[in-house]
Amino acid sequence: ASANCSGCGPGYHSPLDAMKGRREEIVYLPCIYRNTDILKPDYLATVDIDPKSSTYCQVIHRLPMPNLRDELHHSGWNACSSCFGDASKKRNRLILPALISSRIYVVDVGTNPRAPQIHKIVEPIDLYWKCGLANPHTSHCLGSGQIMISCMGDPCGNGKGGFVLLDGETFEVVGNWEHPGEAVPFGYDFWYQPRHNVMISSEWGAPKSLVDGFNPAHVKEGHYGSSLHIWDWTTHRRLQTLDLGEEGAIPLEVRFLHDPDATEGYVGCALQGTVFRFYKTPKGDWAAEKVISVPSKKVEGWALPEMPGLITDILISLDDRFLYFSNWLHGDVRQYDITDRRNPRLVGQGKRIPGGPQMLQLSLDGRRLYLTTSLYSAWDKQFYPDMIKEGSVMMQMDVDTVNGGLSVNEDFLVDFGKEPDGPVLAHELRYPGGDCTSDIWL
Repeated sequence: ASANCSGCGPGYHSPLDAMKGRREEIVYLPCIYRNTDILKPDYLATVDIDPKSSTYCQVIHRLPMPNLRDELHHSGWNACSSCFGDASKKRNRLILPALISSRIYVVDVGTNPRAPQIHKIVEPIDLYWKCGLANPHTSHCLGSGQIMISCMGDPCGNGKGGFVLLDGETFEVVGNWEHPGEAVPFGYDFWYQPRHNVMISSEWGAPKSLVDGFNPAHVKEGHYGSSLHIWDWTTHRRLQTLDLGEEGAIPLEVRFLHDPDATEGYVGCALQGTVFRFYKTPKGDWAAEKVISVPSKKVEGWALPEMPGLITDILISLDDRFLYFSNWLHGDVRQYDITDRRNPRLVGQGKRIPGGPQMLQLSLDGRRLYLTTSLYSAWDKQFYPDMIKEGSVMMQMDVDTVNGGLSVNEDFLVDFGKEPDGPVLAHELRYPGGDCTSDIWL
């Protein structure tokens, strides 16, 4: 099957086919009012990013949620390239979990992609009662048609890393992915790789520890994670736990290489500014090694004597050549050549991002890197108090895909400080047709 066949399902046949996909024209971003002085619901913004358009760099639609203080955060799809072989599937619903309220909004982006509407709301009690879970984070669609969402807590706010399954048609909660009693201490992100029968999940911390801000003492008290969990994709059993140690504290985004045959990937560890490579060993189990380290900066009058870069988002270009990550506290974005998987080489750096670069999204062809500056409302308020008053921003960098290199596009800026209800915190970025952090190839 080729990328333009009739009767194909959503997404693309392969990551390299996806690189030839259409240029992005709009992007969806959750916008958060929780922890600001504005008592309004979070909303999903649609932003025009087509340079040929008369509304370029403008918010063209806002879909408010019917509740206050949800803390919209990350999003996923009802179907992606994992269902490419199924012509009956369409990528027309955005799955929008709320990190703090534990609601899951299902948004219709198929009827009118430029003006999304709410299709269904999964209530918190469905997660609490059917799964014993709360604080949903990452959602991925599965080749089976179901939707899997990682959770960070139990209904009492303690750490608990489990997974909720939703029916891909009705969006009802089906139950847990993991077996009873087999959740892990903390949850956050996950990525699966069926050709190697593996799923890998990561750890942030206990929801009630991080809900109001970051307290370094909570790390010492064991309220934050430092492990990757290796799961058997078929049996849903946990096979291994890789403790990344102090250097790997708070491992967040898990990024396998996109090539479905690959047996390795990377995870960004926030607290000490490190990137670990995880890989399958010759004897068939999994291991991890540190491959990038961003030195902390000595500072005065700050929460800690040394300020880490705080690597918060990482992504890999669809050809598996470049790795990008944001140092939220140091305020720079980095591009590494990962052709030599064990020895990433710094080839580009974008500096002086106001606020601090946080969520990243790359164009399919790898030439444009978009970023927003909000991490999570309570941490924004603590580390970048001006962002609460002024709102976050969305920027775009041009990427040299031949030699490496990043340069800020001075003609592009979306200022979320000028929103109708007041300054807002814009977070993750999603294109309607899928992207390099939403789609998994089987």
